[in-house]
Amino acid sequence: MDDDSSSESSELDVLDKQIVHALVHDARIPFARLGGVLGVSEQTVARRYRALRQRGILHVAGQVNAVPLGHARWVLRLKSTPDKALRLAESLARFPDLSWVTLLSTGSEVTCVGRPRSIQRRDALLLQILPRAPQVLELAAHEVIHRFPLDEEWPRYRHLLTAAQLDELGPARPRCSGVGPNASVDLSAADEAMLTLLGRDGRAPYAQLAAATGWTAPRVARRMAELTAAGVLYFDVDFAIERMGYGVRGALWLRVRPADLDAVGRAMATHPEIVFAAATTGSSNLFASIICRDTADLYRYVTERLGALAGITDVEVTPSLRVLKQAQTLLDTDRIALVR
Repeated sequence: MDDDSSSESSELDVLDKQIVHALVHDARIPFARLGGVLGVSEQTVARRYRALRQRGILHVAGQVNAVPLGHARWVLRLKSTPDKALRLAESLARFPDLSWVTLLSTGSEVTCVGRPRSIQRRDALLLQILPRAPQVLELAAHEVIHRFPLDEEWPRYRHLLTAAQLDELGPARPRCSGVGPNASVDLSAADEAMLTLLGRDGRAPYAQLAAATGWTAPRVARRMAELTAAGVLYFDVDFAIERMGYGVRGALWLRVRPADLDAVGRAMATHPEIVFAAATTGSSNLFASIICRDTADLYRYVTERLGALAGITDVEVTPSLRVLKQAQTLLDTDRIALVR
C-alpha cells in the first residue's frame, strides 16, 4: 500500500509514527531502504519526512558527545527575577555550548544543559559568563556522572512495527552513552566542518559534507563511522511535543539513597514518560526529563509509577513553561524553528 494522505493536524498517523521510529532508530537510514521496510515508495517516505520538518514537528541533528573528548556534561539551574527570566533564557539559547534551555513554570528559573568542549570554555561559562550576567541571581551546576540508557528512545513507537520490520531495520545507531573511549579523540578542522553541518542537518548528503570538508564522499562516510564508533558523534531527533499531542514537559530532581541510585535510575529508564535520566552531583543525585499527555498523567506518574520505587527520599517536579532550545534547534512557541 502506498498511501500519502498526511494530515495537517498535530496528531501523527501510523505511517508518520513508523517513520519517526525509524529515524530515532537510525537517523540517516536511506529513504529507499525505509520504504522497503514499511511497504511504501521511497518518494512517499521522503514526502512524509519533508512534511514533518515543514510542520515544525521534528529535526534530525548530529550531536557531539563531549565525554570522549575529555569533558563533562552539566545540568544548570539559574534563578532570576520574573521580569528578567525570559530574557535570560533567550540569551542562553544563543550559546553554542548550551542546549535544552527551558523556562520553568515558576517564571523565575531557567535550566539548561552545558556541553563545553574545552576546559577554557567550561571555565568561561561557569566562572565568568553566567555568574556575571545581570539577570542571574543564583547558579547551581550539577555534573552528569552517569546516564541511564533508555530501553527504548522516546516517543517509543516500536510497537507499531512488526517483528519482521524491526529485524529489517537492524541494530540501532549508537546513542550518547556518556562513556568515552580508551584513547582520546582529536578533531581536525575538516572534522569540525563536518560536525557543524551535521548539527544543522543530520541527514546532510555525503556529497554536501564532502564539499564542506574537502574530502571525498567515501572518506566522509568512513570518518563519520569512526567518530560514531568512538562515541564522539551521535544522531538525535528533536521534537515539538505539543504538535504530537503532548502538553506537559518537565524535569524531576530526586534524592535517592546511594545504595538504591542505580536501581532507581535503571527502573526510570524503562518508563514511557522518561526521555532522559542521569545520576548527578549536587543537592539532588538523580535528574530526569519527563513528557506527559497532561497534568493528570503527570500526577499519575509521580504518585503511582515513581512512588512505587524504593529508595527515593525526596522529589521536586519542575514543569516547563517554555522550551526555547532543544539539543540543537530553537523552538518557536510550539514548533521547531526552521534551521538555516
